[in-house]
Amino acid sequence: MIAAQLVPTPVGPLSLLSREGVVVAAGFTADPTEMFVRLTPELQSEGLEVVDDLGAASEAVRAYLAGDLDALDAVQVSQPGTATRKRLHAALREVKAGTTVSYAELAERAGMPRTAARAAGSACAQNLIAPFVPCHRVLPSVGGYGGYYYGVPVKEWLIAHESRAL
Repeated sequence: MIAAQLVPTPVGPLSLLSREGVVVAAGFTADPTEMFVRLTPELQSEGLEVVDDLGAASEAVRAYLAGDLDALDAVQVSQPGTATRKRLHAALREVKAGTTVSYAELAERAGMPRTAARAAGSACAQNLIAPFVPCHRVLPSVGGYGGYYYGVPVKEWLIAHESRAL
C-alpha cells in the first residue's frame, strides 16, 4: 500500500507518498491522487491510503520549514527513470540548500557533458519527489526562474526560504 499524507506549508499543502518508509512521490498539491497517478503501474497497483502521519518524511518537512535546510537530505527516496535520469536526480540531491545551479551545471555534476542541459531540464520536469529532489534549485543560465511543475511562485518561495534560513 502506498501511504499518503498532506503536510501544510506556507505555499500550500505538500502531498507526501511513501512505500515502506521510502518517499516515492511528493508535490505541492492538496490532492495526493495527482501524485499517485504519476507513479509506475506497479506502484499504483498497490493502492493508495491517506494516513495521519508518515513519520520521518513528514518530520523532515516540518524541520525544513522551521529552518533545518538539510532535514530533507536524510530521507530515503526512490523514483523510476533511466540510468541518466537517476544520475541527474542524484546530482540534484547534492545541490546544497541556499545555492542554485544552471541546467548545464547540473549535467556536469552528473558527469555528463555541458550539452546535456536539455536532459537535465527533462529530469527536473519528470521529478516526482519535490522538494526532496530539489529541482527548484536549478535555474536557467539566461536568468529568471524558468518553469516549475508546481508554479513559479512555489519555486520562488522555496529559494527565498532557503536564502532566509541560511
